[in-house]
Parts: sequence; C-alpha cells; structure tokens
Amino acid sequence: MIRSKSYLYGNRLIAMITLVDALSSCWFGYCQGVFAGVLVSVDFKNLFPETLDANISGITSSCFFLGAFAGSVMAFVTGDKLGRRRTIAWGLLLNLIGATLQFSSYHLPQMICGRLVNGFGIGLTSTTTPVYLSECAQSRHRGKLVLIGASSNVTMYSLANWISYALYFQGGALQWRFPLAFQVVFFFIISPLLLLVPESPRWLLLAGKDQGALEVLAQLAGKNIPMDDGVVTGQLRSIKAAIDLEREDRAPMKDVLCFRDKTHNFRRLILSCGTQFMQQFSGINALGFYLPTLLTQNVGFNQEMSRLITAVIGTVYLVSAFGSLIFIDRFGRRKMMLYGSIAMGLCHLIASLSLRESEVYLPKRKLFGNVTTSMFVIYHVFFGISWAGVPWVYSAEVNSLGWRTRGAAAATATNWLCGFVVTQYTKAGIDNLEWRFYLIFSVFCFCYFPIVLLLYPETSNRTLEDMDEGFKQNPSVIVFGNAEMTHRKRPTIFIEAEAQRIAGV
Repeated sequence: MIRSKSYLYGNRLIAMITLVDALSSCWFGYCQGVFAGVLVSVDFKNLFPETLDANISGITSSCFFLGAFAGSVMAFVTGDKLGRRRTIAWGLLLNLIGATLQFSSYHLPQMICGRLVNGFGIGLTSTTTPVYLSECAQSRHRGKLVLIGASSNVTMYSLANWISYALYFQGGALQWRFPLAFQVVFFFIISPLLLLVPESPRWLLLAGKDQGALEVLAQLAGKNIPMDDGVVTGQLRSIKAAIDLEREDRAPMKDVLCFRDKTHNFRRLILSCGTQFMQQFSGINALGFYLPTLLTQNVGFNQEMSRLITAVIGTVYLVSAFGSLIFIDRFGRRKMMLYGSIAMGLCHLIASLSLRESEVYLPKRKLFGNVTTSMFVIYHVFFGISWAGVPWVYSAEVNSLGWRTRGAAAATATNWLCGFVVTQYTKAGIDNLEWRFYLIFSVFCFCYFPIVLLLYPETSNRTLEDMDEGFKQNPSVIVFGNAEMTHRKRPTIFIEAEAQRIAGV
C-alpha cells in the first residue's frame, strides 16, 4: 500500500516536529524572561506608576500565569477534541493578540489584559507541543527531543535578559516596548512550520482515524516506507491494542479518583502535576522575574550591574539546560530529579545565610553579596541540568494515552498556578522576610528528595504503552525498591507485553 507523497519523512519529519515544539518553547521562555527588565525600566515606571506598589507589580507580572493556567485548563477540556495541531494553532493566534496588546499599551488595564491573553495562548501551546512530540518520537530518542524543547525555553529566557541589558543604555519607551514587541516574530516563524507537519498518529487512532494514523506512522518510519510495512503495521497494532485495552478497562470516575482503575490514571496525573509543583517551588521564577530587583535591593548592586549579572546567569542557565541532553537518558528521570533537588536546596541555604551575614557584618557586605550571587549562578546550573526540563519530559511520558492530554494539561496548569503564587508573593517576601525568604525554597528542595525516591517511577527507555503495563503490574504507590519501576533499563516484562499486543490483534 503506497502512502501519499511527502517531502518530510523519517528523521526530517521528527526534526520538523521537534522544531515546532522548540520554537513554541522559545516563545514561552521569552515571555518568562522579558518582564523582569520591563518592570525596572524608568519609562515604564513613569507611564505605569501604579507598579511601584509591590502588590500591583506582582499582579502585573503574575497575571500572565493566571492566563496560562486558564489556557492549560482549556487544553484539558478540548485538547482531545481539537487535536494536537489545531490546539497549537489557536495558542499561537492568542499569543500574537496578547503580545500586540502589551507592546501597544498606554494604560495598565490594557497591559494586564494583554498579559492574560498572551498567557492563555502560552498555556495552550506549552501543554500540547510536548505531548505532540512525545507521541511522534521513538522511545529511545523521546527524552532528548522533548528536552530540546524545554531547553529552548531557556535560550529565549537568556536572550530576553541580554536584550534588557542592551536596552539599559537606551532611554525612553523603546527600552520596554521593543522587548515586548519582539515576541511577535515567533508567530510568523512557527505558523508556516505547523502547516507542514501531520497530526499525531496516536491522536488519530484515539479519534478513530486509523487510515490517517497508518499513513503518518509510515511517514515517521522513513522515506518510501509503504503503509503495509511490517514495522509500521506492528506499531499501529500495538498502539491500537493499548487504546482498546484502556477503553475496555475504563473505570467509573469514582474508582479512578480512588486509584482503583487498573492503569492508575489519577495517580499518574498527580505524579505529573507533582513534578511541576516541585519545579515552581524550587524558586526558579522568584529569581526569573525579580533577580534584577533582588540584586539591587538585597545584594547592593546598581541597576546596570544587576542587569548584566542577570544576563550572565541567564547564559549559564542556557548552557546547563542544553547540557542536560547529555544526562537525561544516561541517568534517567529519577536520578536527575533526586540529585538536582539536593544541589538546589544547598544553593538556597548558602545564599540565605550569606545574605544574613551581609546584614550583620556591614564591612563584609560586598564579600557576602558576591557569595550570594555565586550561589544564584550555581543554582541555575543545577536547575538547568535537572528540574528545568525533566518535569516537561516526565508529564508527557507518565500518563496513559487516553489521559495524556488531560495529564499534560493538568501538569502544565499546576506549573502556571504555582508560578502565579510564587511570582505574586516574591516581591512582598523579599521586602518583608529579606534573607529568610530563600530558606523557604531551601526547605522545599530538600523535601523533594524523599518524595521522588519513594513515589516516582522511572519513565526513560519505556514506550508510552509500557507505562500502562508498569502501573497494571505494580499497583503499589511506593516504588522504592521495585526494580521494574525504578531501573533505567527497559524491563523484560514490558518487551514481552508489547510482543503479545502485536500478536494478539
């Protein structure tokens, strides 16, 4: 059976889908980094003097997260109905509208409205693109490919900081309007690429479009691979069998919520949401949105130096995030989260104690300020290697096919809601708690180690259908000590189960 002619196939097609995910993540990262420089711009503060109030400043920054939370909830409700590509397209359009409202603002309500709309669009795209990529990629490459998207987020976060530093020397409205306007470029890059890629084969099967799914699987397999190729039809049968089994075993919602369904869908959703909760309460957005303010107010640097240090830290963060590509499949998801949590906790602890010492011993304030700054740099290294990307990979892998969009949407919504809480109260926390504020994040980070060790199964080197088998065969909430659920190598029982699914359909 010959498939329709396409210029994109095999690795080329996967590269294009990865590019869609990466560029969407770039827009997401740029939005996270750009507003820190906007808030400290003189012209912005003159035009919007209300933002000098910590609470108003907080809501102006954090309303973006509320919009993104609403977008993630919308993806939860409509994602499986619209499909992956259409959901991404709606998100891109809303991003464009929101960005335009922001850079053209002369009144604070318009700015807030623009950030809400922009956030809503980012909520849709950030929920959907990792799922789309994970459903198209092979299991042995999936972690690295999804992580490229998450690392691309950091690329634009870093660029936003350098733009902020460069425009420090440029007075007037250009200092903050240009950075906000620059993001519309992403719309005109991503939209044409989205037209070139097909829908996810797993979503097509979920929607009952078997022929379309078979054609996309053949495209993904490589050049001139016919639709009746044994490997392609075997993939189709395996995925379809997993969907049919899930539908047959579908339990009432009450049983799902009580973990009584065979595939433990609600438990898996909680696990994916948990990774995003832990990421946000590690303190990354407390630094991301307020690092220039923090370095000026707490450490004692002037505004130019604060912007420069923020840009340098963003660059370090970028390098370490892409460095995680080396480790993500070598060490697995669990070890990355375990080691990262301890390292980040130590950084926050030392930074907090250094700030305290700088207040007590004023002659040595500069020395302890430098120690604090170095801890923020090292924190971004460890966060970039571990918690920056792993939660996005994990939430795209751990959920079952029928719950994958809902699970990713719930996880992303958790990320945005927690991001809103952290961003809203960081300025007030810095003003009132001073050095004690960072102890909160230190305690959180240290608590993540036992949580991940006891509760989180490994997802690397597993097909997406393997995860269903793992939760069926191992229903215990505690996974510590269970080799099938925690070892990085793919267990034999999963390989045998896949062979049975292919042979049994």
